[in-house]
Amino acid sequence: MIKRVTYKIILLLCLALVVQTCKNFNRSKIMKAPVAEKISKEINTNGHIRTDNYFWLCERDNPKVIKYLESENAFTKAVMKDTEKLQEKLYNEIVGRIKQTDMSVPYFENGYFYYTRYEDGKEYPVYCRKKESLEAKEEILLNVNEMAAGHEYYHVAGYKVSMNNNLIAFGVDTLGRRLYTIYFKDLSTGRILDDKIQNTSGSAAWSNDNNTVFYTLKDTETLRPYKILKHKLGAGSADKIVYEEKDDTFYIYVYKTKSRRFIIIASYSTLSNEYRFNDADNPDSEFKLFHPRERKLEYDIDHFEDKFFIRTNLDAINFRLMETPVKKTGRENWKEIIPHREDALVENFELFKNYLVVDERVKGLTQLRIINIKDNSEHYIDFEEQAYTAWISTNPEFDTQVLRFGYSSMTTPNSTYDYNMITKDKKLMKQQEVVGDFKPENYTSERLFAQADDGTQIPISLVYRKGIVKSGDNPLLLYGYGSYGHTTEPSFSSEILSLLDRGFIYAVAHIRGGQIMGRKWYEDGKLLKKKNTFTDFNDCAEYLINENYTDTNYLFAMGGSAGGLLIGAIINMKPELYRAVIAAVPFVDVVTTMLDESIPLTTAEYDEWGNPNIKEYYNYMLSYSPYDNVSAVNYPAMLVTTGLHDSQVQYWEPAKWVAKLRELKTDDNILLLHTNMDTGHSGATGRFKRYKETALEYAFLLKLSGIKD
Repeated sequence: MIKRVTYKIILLLCLALVVQTCKNFNRSKIMKAPVAEKISKEINTNGHIRTDNYFWLCERDNPKVIKYLESENAFTKAVMKDTEKLQEKLYNEIVGRIKQTDMSVPYFENGYFYYTRYEDGKEYPVYCRKKESLEAKEEILLNVNEMAAGHEYYHVAGYKVSMNNNLIAFGVDTLGRRLYTIYFKDLSTGRILDDKIQNTSGSAAWSNDNNTVFYTLKDTETLRPYKILKHKLGAGSADKIVYEEKDDTFYIYVYKTKSRRFIIIASYSTLSNEYRFNDADNPDSEFKLFHPRERKLEYDIDHFEDKFFIRTNLDAINFRLMETPVKKTGRENWKEIIPHREDALVENFELFKNYLVVDERVKGLTQLRIINIKDNSEHYIDFEEQAYTAWISTNPEFDTQVLRFGYSSMTTPNSTYDYNMITKDKKLMKQQEVVGDFKPENYTSERLFAQADDGTQIPISLVYRKGIVKSGDNPLLLYGYGSYGHTTEPSFSSEILSLLDRGFIYAVAHIRGGQIMGRKWYEDGKLLKKKNTFTDFNDCAEYLINENYTDTNYLFAMGGSAGGLLIGAIINMKPELYRAVIAAVPFVDVVTTMLDESIPLTTAEYDEWGNPNIKEYYNYMLSYSPYDNVSAVNYPAMLVTTGLHDSQVQYWEPAKWVAKLRELKTDDNILLLHTNMDTGHSGATGRFKRYKETALEYAFLLKLSGIKD
């Protein structure tokens, strides 16, 4: 009897083992990561040979490439299957905080109040106006919900109304490649005109004859805006080229001055600007050169009465403000009105009949300076919070004493104010409504400084829910960008609440390569100083760990585009610092991309990254390029995202990077690649759809934090 029972137990154990083995086999079969085929390709640059085994993934039309991307998507879905309910919950939370029926604050321009509104449950905006009074009947200019029907991707950009208020020009992109077709609509009849202009940047500048527009044509391969053309409605003849930018390191665009007197053609590169202008009343007049381009001379212009106002870095690293007569625009005639300051970066300005408003950045924070043109008296708008962002908003009219500006902080939702420049009264016109139980007082924001290896103090902005104890075991998401002089502002994000309410701390590292601490901050994070961007971020991470905000087991990092390059570089340098990272549309194959002049952005960005055809820059770039520096080490868990039609960072960069990581990394941590097969660099269009990917990203972070709900 004992033997029979023993045998029975053994048999049951064996059966259980077989069943579990089968389950494990099936699971391993489902969860097996894709392996990209290796096809060796040698790339010889400056006498140095690199071998790229995954170069073939650049073949967008190759069915094998599409199959590989789809297999990665299937793998991501399988690995994240246990979070599907959580993803749905996160998505509903994020969308649930957005006021469904909403409207922007109207602004007045040329006889009409213009505004944008959203309808309950609809993805896209409705652009509207009312004549002379907000009590007037609403006129719908564009209902993008109706226009987008039947499209997976639909984006309207750059709509402009003619001076007689009867016509509207607008750009449409249905692929995500940022190649827009410009259409024209007769606002009196609602009819779309037969005129249609393809392969543009999406925006048109109306001349004052209400029949002529100027627009920017893009190269369909490199996507560089390179020609300005003149189009006359209904003419049927070929559009006339009025300017062609032949230097492939420059981009161009066209716009009308606030005064509505001039059409401006702007040429710009990383280090230089050049402008041309003609009379908006006479669209057939020749464009005049404002001032010829000079290397390292940056300037931008606007017009008022008999003068042009100029913001420039001429003998001023942090920029200054100057003016010149309309009839004498060469820089020998420029006269200083706001001098250069070492402690203040002049970022923007706005002209009014009696006032000049200057947007300055001091110690990393925006200040709005109000100057009375008549008596030269001045003052600053008072902002009370420790860390915030403010900006000049939409101000199309000259003859007003009211400035419209925007304001936000990490605990204050985006707010629109009207500020009386005489009485100094601020009127809150609208604050972003966060639906639900959100209360700003439940959250705390801090501004910290981490010390870099060279002694530089790096600002960190962070926010968390009150009650969190600095015990070293808090999950913390550290975000960074650090390129092009772009500053990631300490502003409000309603979607981040889904992390904060689950115990996360959210922090932004204001690393060099941005411009938060002035122009030198940018200069010290580009070209042959680019590595400062990456070491600054790691120094911020270590500071947060040392100060017990978090620990290596709970520290997460995230960045997108050039910020994705940041993520790739930091984990090659110090992979042990992070539990997991998210790299969104990451620029990770730096050397190969910068060697290919057919790829969008390449030649125009030599002054940002360097020209790898020059050995010094090649060697330096090669020393930090994430794809080229993947090695056989333990990496943190990773989620990498991209879009098949991305025009800024081609999909194959993250695809190649993930393939190489799978080949070489020595850990068992999750590595996921998610490709949106319908979109480009900015992800999905629509008000709500884009949060599906946000929900995936947050679920990934929560899964690795052990938070299941």
